[in-house]
Amino acid sequence: MAVPWELVISTAGGVAATVVGVVAGGVVGRRGQNEQWIRDNRTAAYAAFLKAFATLEMELREAFLEDRPHTADWVPWHSALTTISLIAPREVAAAASELTGSVGRFAELVDSSPKTREDLQEIQAALVEGQMRFVNAARASLDGSQLALDWQLGGPPAWHEIEPYAPAPSVDRSA
Repeated sequence: MAVPWELVISTAGGVAATVVGVVAGGVVGRRGQNEQWIRDNRTAAYAAFLKAFATLEMELREAFLEDRPHTADWVPWHSALTTISLIAPREVAAAASELTGSVGRFAELVDSSPKTREDLQEIQAALVEGQMRFVNAARASLDGSQLALDWQLGGPPAWHEIEPYAPAPSVDRSA
């Protein structure tokens, strides 16, 4: 009895194509699941970081304006930073690091004396700039098609909102 080679070859080809399809589908599906897991975890980490930043910035600002020691809870901030260092790409981690430096300078400013409105205005500008850099880096890491924001949404208030409460302007008596 002759073996119908055409039938064997077509059956083997169909089986091979099915196996290749299943393997390729598994690889693509796994890659998609991994990317979704990373995106979800980055989103949660970025949100926790911004929440910790907002809480810390508000406490430091209130302490500065009330001329009292701050009572900042640094645990959520450091926890959020640690998570960022684990899951964020380099650009986001760099922006978080820059913002951390500004927050540290603000904490030092709260503890300093005398407090000047110029110091407050300078640190507020650094905080706003740092937050914007972080937000835009985070947005880009989550979805590269998102355009950068060129305005602030949330975070430290604009200077005109703080200025009425800032210490009196410095008077230059050297002139």
